[in-house]
Amino acid sequence: MSGRGHAQTVNYAGVDYFRIVAAVMVIAIHTAPFSGISKDFDFLLTYCAGRVAVPFFFMTTGYFVLGSWRKNGNNAGSKVIRFIKKTLFLYAVSIVLYLPINFYSGGLPGSAGEFIRMLIFDGTFYHLWYFPAVIIGCFAVMMLLKKFPARTVLVITILLYLIGAGGDSYYGIAARIPALEHMYDVIFTVSSYTRNGIFYAPIFLLMGLMLRERKSGMEKTENTACTDSRTGRKNSTVRDISTGWDIAGLCLCLSLMLIEGYLTFSLGLQRHNSMYLFLPPVMYFLFRLLLSVPGRAPGWTRDVSMIVYIIHPGVLIVLRGIAGAAGLDWLLAENAFVQFITVSTASFAVAVLIDLVYTRIRIRKEAHENA
Repeated sequence: MSGRGHAQTVNYAGVDYFRIVAAVMVIAIHTAPFSGISKDFDFLLTYCAGRVAVPFFFMTTGYFVLGSWRKNGNNAGSKVIRFIKKTLFLYAVSIVLYLPINFYSGGLPGSAGEFIRMLIFDGTFYHLWYFPAVIIGCFAVMMLLKKFPARTVLVITILLYLIGAGGDSYYGIAARIPALEHMYDVIFTVSSYTRNGIFYAPIFLLMGLMLRERKSGMEKTENTACTDSRTGRKNSTVRDISTGWDIAGLCLCLSLMLIEGYLTFSLGLQRHNSMYLFLPPVMYFLFRLLLSVPGRAPGWTRDVSMIVYIIHPGVLIVLRGIAGAAGLDWLLAENAFVQFITVSTASFAVAVLIDLVYTRIRIRKEAHENA
């Protein structure tokens, strides 16, 4: 969720439109829409396939923000600084927004140590962990890239991800080994999950950055390869073959991730279900395919998806309150699919309204400054 930037010229329509899809996936994760139909189906679709949502947002940050930083010679450029400032601002606003809910539900930290853990790792509300994770992950990747080559950093982030997976989907295995169990006990005193800015975010941020470098480096090669030497016209055969391999790779890796997810779930190995071994390969092929979609998407897709991510738990709580007051719990709260639809619809409606108001205020401010 890298926010509104300058208008992209080509080949980012897939990425920007998928922001909306990813936001809907996040809502699904928090509402379990198909649990009333089949818990197994809901798990496979929502808590396996749907787990591509947050890594996708990390990869967009890696691609557009860290990719720009890397292109500028590993210097802390204005784009990275703007992103960090904006993320901190959004995190602060979100903390204040959910403070009344935390107070009412008894979710306020009981000690300074617990407050620091929530602020840095867990998030002050269950979905806000993303903000500290993306900030910590960015700093981690940038520091590593200043000391090591990108491929070495990739190995380091893979190792970190494997450690994270041991405390997530594979905790049932790791906990049987005393040394690993002790290690994870220490980790969980600092962070409630390994799904954080140290173990989870870096690999996806780096993948986004490396795909940006790979795309930039191969554009000339692709342009040459896609040109017919006899006619001088563009030949789409090479690009079509590449896309075909990406589709095949995505289908294969996604199938394996669904199997992996179901097995770790059915065998009772999961402490949480965010980190699967096949998730990074799935994200690699998915993001490549999204980058291959030509054209541009409306700029509002970026801000609206971000706003939906922030507000949807609040919308969920408000709708549950309305359902209880109106005697409609049976429809709007107990029916998971209807709840998912209503929360999604209301969240996007509110997000679009907020974006319109913000855009008008910004335009008026710019007009006043230029007057």
